Amino acid sequence: MTVQGLPFWYELTAADIPTSGAFYGPVMGWAFKDSGMPGFDYTIASHGTDMVAGLMGPDAPMPDVWMLYFAVDDCDATAGRVTTLGGTLHRAPEDIPGTGRFAIAADPQGAVFGLMQPQDGQPGAAFDQQKPGHVNWHELQTSDPAAALKFYTTLLDWTAGQAMDMGPIGTYQLVSLPQGDIGGLMALSQPGIPPHWLPIFGTDSIAGAMTRIGAQGGTVLHGPMEVPGGAFVCYAADPQGAAFGLVGPP
Repeated sequence: MTVQGLPFWYELTAADIPTSGAFYGPVMGWAFKDSGMPGFDYTIASHGTDMVAGLMGPDAPMPDVWMLYFAVDDCDATAGRVTTLGGTLHRAPEDIPGTGRFAIAADPQGAVFGLMQPQDGQPGAAFDQQKPGHVNWHELQTSDPAAALKFYTTLLDWTAGQAMDMGPIGTYQLVSLPQGDIGGLMALSQPGIPPHWLPIFGTDSIAGAMTRIGAQGGTVLHGPMEVPGGAFVCYAADPQGAAFGLVGPP
């Protein structure tokens, strides 16, 4: 089977992993354990039996931030196409023993993302639109939605789905795989912020999740807002400032 373009993994770079875990554990229903990789401090977050995210410290001082990885059938070939299509390769392909081969890239507008060629050729369990505590959606805010759409559909074999008129904030362009819609692209919602990908995690109750966010020291930035299909979405920041979204019933 091909895994090209499937959402695969979600990674929080955090200066204080215990503090981040203390926030996301109650908010998402996650449990944490060390990855066990020799010489590398990497924490795995799980929801039930599924591994859903990773937490790691930064190589250099930087804001806490979430990064998304998309699966590819051939990491080296896809990484080579990144630069051909006008993007930037920040980290050349290399192996993670027992996991696969990865690279870090940025699209032509500067949004950073990861590529992962799974060692077992399987899509993984972190993305599941039917489960809370897993990523349900992916959102790109960018300075040039049309150019970004062309880049990702060419690189990752995505297709353009429905384009929804969102009024003052412009068009929300869905992106799809044969399995269905996986995310959306839109113009930057605020001036001065860089293009970026945002993971949208599923929850069993937006109201309950918003309460947990506040109780654990996070901040609700926007929402709740109803989205097509009857679900609600909110955007938030953890206590260290890393942004993420939540989607689910009210």
